[in-house]
Amino acid sequence: MAAPAIQGLPLAARRPAAAIGSRPAASSSAPLARRLPHRRLCTRQQSLITYAKQTTQPSEQASRNSKAGSSNGATNGRSPMLESTDLHADSDDEGCDVFLDSTGQVMEVMCCDYGFRSGFGRLYQGQVGEIPKSFFALGMANFAKEFKQLRRSVRFDEYNQISKKNPATNPISKATGAVAKKVVQGLAFADRRLEAVGVLSEIKDKQQYPDEAYKGQGKGDGELTDDCSDVRSQLAKLHLNDAAVWRKEKARPHVASPWYIRGAYLALCIGLDLIYANRPIQRFWFLETVARMPYFSYISMLHLYESLGWWRAGAELRKVHFAEEWNELHHLQIMESLGGDQLWIDRFLAQHAAVFYFWVIIVFFIFSPKLAYNFSELVEGHATDTYEQFAEENKELLTSLPPPLVALEYYKAGDLYMFDMFQTSKESRAEPRRPACNNLYDVFCNIRDDESEHVKTMKSCQDYSIVAELAGRKDAVTMKDPERQGIKDMDETKLD
Repeated sequence: MAAPAIQGLPLAARRPAAAIGSRPAASSSAPLARRLPHRRLCTRQQSLITYAKQTTQPSEQASRNSKAGSSNGATNGRSPMLESTDLHADSDDEGCDVFLDSTGQVMEVMCCDYGFRSGFGRLYQGQVGEIPKSFFALGMANFAKEFKQLRRSVRFDEYNQISKKNPATNPISKATGAVAKKVVQGLAFADRRLEAVGVLSEIKDKQQYPDEAYKGQGKGDGELTDDCSDVRSQLAKLHLNDAAVWRKEKARPHVASPWYIRGAYLALCIGLDLIYANRPIQRFWFLETVARMPYFSYISMLHLYESLGWWRAGAELRKVHFAEEWNELHHLQIMESLGGDQLWIDRFLAQHAAVFYFWVIIVFFIFSPKLAYNFSELVEGHATDTYEQFAEENKELLTSLPPPLVALEYYKAGDLYMFDMFQTSKESRAEPRRPACNNLYDVFCNIRDDESEHVKTMKSCQDYSIVAELAGRKDAVTMKDPERQGIKDMDETKLD
């Protein structure tokens, strides 16, 4: 008999105790992980614990109580029952979440999502699978929103944040900075005048982060909650040594590329160094926005060839490229949740660069798929070096910060089909990756390793070893499925 739902608890938290406090069976159709939002930990989490205990079979509860273990331990393949202390139920702080992974382990989640798009247009924040409005409705709504943010960026000089991170050190940079400052001041003056005569609507200094980051859910005096303020101050200390990244690139094996491919690649990397100096999270968000586009390009071209009847052997490859894009999407949203897309200028540059990059890869693929894959190998290799250097430089600080929700949903939610799909190498098939995700350091190490897997796939697409790798994957699935193996053996017998 199904357990009744608790009034007042979100649907995500309405699970039997066996699902909360134990390792779910592999055949279970129930979701394997849940986000447990709580604004008042004491009330909601105590209710959850009470509900879990009440719905546990008495004998099972007694068996658990007779065994000692930590909140992260396991007994006979089962995680111990959650206790209120595991969830910090005596805290009255607001805005923090916990996450239950596929084994029932309680994991701390970063208290706030600092992204510009937090609360809408983001995975795992509701509206899953919602159908979009028309192209024109979406375009007009986005233009209105971004135009307001553009005005806000000049009225309150968001560009000053960038200047403070990169003070002018030579006459050219000083002159450029002075001109840019005058331009921003001129635009701000014009905006105020147009607002005064009623041409533009009134604009006020609004909070920079989502409501959940502020005391009173954004209805107070604009003061960040203690937890969110602490995390923001820690994230502001992160840094990246660009010179060290280039040294790592020189140390690894050289990737042979035509001069025009390498030229485009160097232009991208040098541009990132110049525009995003001393702003690593914003740099990563730009990089991940652009990094998704090659996979869109590959899928588009393979689909076009199939539709025209020119080439239909790429269906399996399309599946791999979609899984790669899905992986990059989660990287992108991790960077968004850390605040990488907060500034209007960063969104403007990244989104326009992504559209341009899409068509560049399309052109490369039209003339030679190998060239397109070669370019992606270079970019993914640079991303691997960048994340590795960043993790090494900031290990202590990153280890002290909890992971964002989107990272836990991707790496620890239990459904790892898409995660396994983009990893095509023989080594990945032999020992599937199951990475830890206990803190922000783990997250960046996971992203680094993901990018390394992309490098392997791009390389195998150039030497055509991807064909054997995909065939090996199919054989591995067949060997694990007795029914399929029996059919295969029967077919081979008939052939004999």
